[in-house]
Amino acid sequence: MKLLPPFCRRVVLLVLVAPACLATSCSREQVKQDGPAETIPVTALIAQADKFYAARGSIENAREAVAMIRRARMSDYGNYEAAWKLSKYNYYLGQHEADENEKAKLDAFREGIAAGQAAVKIAPDKPEGHFWLGANLGGRGQVQGPLYALPDIPDIRREMETVIKIDETYEGGSAYLALGQIDLELPELMGGDRKRAVEELEKGVRVADDNALMRLRLAEAYYELKRPADARAQAQAVLKLKPDPDYVPEYEQAAEGARQLLKKLS
Repeated sequence: MKLLPPFCRRVVLLVLVAPACLATSCSREQVKQDGPAETIPVTALIAQADKFYAARGSIENAREAVAMIRRARMSDYGNYEAAWKLSKYNYYLGQHEADENEKAKLDAFREGIAAGQAAVKIAPDKPEGHFWLGANLGGRGQVQGPLYALPDIPDIRREMETVIKIDETYEGGSAYLALGQIDLELPELMGGDRKRAVEELEKGVRVADDNALMRLRLAEAYYELKRPADARAQAQAVLKLKPDPDYVPEYEQAAEGARQLLKKLS
């Protein structure tokens, strides 16, 4: 089951490369660096970063993943994988740093934006850079507030629409999730549209019916549009999904949201 970031309030999301330690309960001690970073090839640095990210249920491992992929990026600025993964890992870190640590959250999103922009320049015809650039723009806006985020909305829409044109299935259709969340969370006076959010999220579910966060957001959209039966069906569907071992943290987030929504509907 593929999940991704959502992104204005919660994260979604996503594809891991060769995770050697899949269980989210892996401790920091279980993910060892193989040698001094200066002597490790870029491909090995990326692989080590992936190991830490696979154990991202620990915030310390999420930070280590960013630090390691940053070394890979610095070793080869033309490496597309290092660029988009630096954007991706920073997005996760920004979403999961403590809310009171606003500076750390903003620093992560800002580095994620810069890395996403670099990835887009390296490979504009691939989806990863566009997606994570848009996600980090949304994450930054979440921290700064709606008035600061508003100027970035057209850019976020453009990046996600580009992802859909290139590969609508990327990250389990999460570009549709991002577009849906924009319309779901923005006030109507600022361009939000609940009905359009439902249309976008329904498209996403058709592309990837095993995306738990997509189904949760669709359930929330139905709830806001006074469609309780549809909201209940989507929330229940989330709890019936079998989580992919690579995405346990994201699934648990979606499942908790579904349980809370079902309480409101009871």
